[in-house]
Amino acid sequence: MATIEVITRDGDRIEVEGAADVSVMEAIRDAGVDELLAMCGGCCSCATCHVYIEAGGEDLPPPGPDEDDLLDSSAYRTDRSRLACQLAIRDMGTSCRIRIAPED
Repeated sequence: MATIEVITRDGDRIEVEGAADVSVMEAIRDAGVDELLAMCGGCCSCATCHVYIEAGGEDLPPPGPDEDDLLDSSAYRTDRSRLACQLAIRDMGTSCRIRIAPED
């Protein structure tokens, strides 16, 4: 199990635990954080799990072409934007902080 800090759109901080092989999106959803819609269920086809990596995740692989295209459709994309469904807990590091991006 690994723990990540999640900051909601209202600024609330929640500690979320997940198994190493679980996606960040699944861990956040399973923790009951409703702001992360994840409408496609993790298929990388909707971008409703858009997050910002605020700390940690230095060793993450870069976004793939599908993730990159979906992030391009967001008015809120930054250089720290990722889709939580494409991030594995095991790759996030020990001191990870994620902020849920504004809803498009």
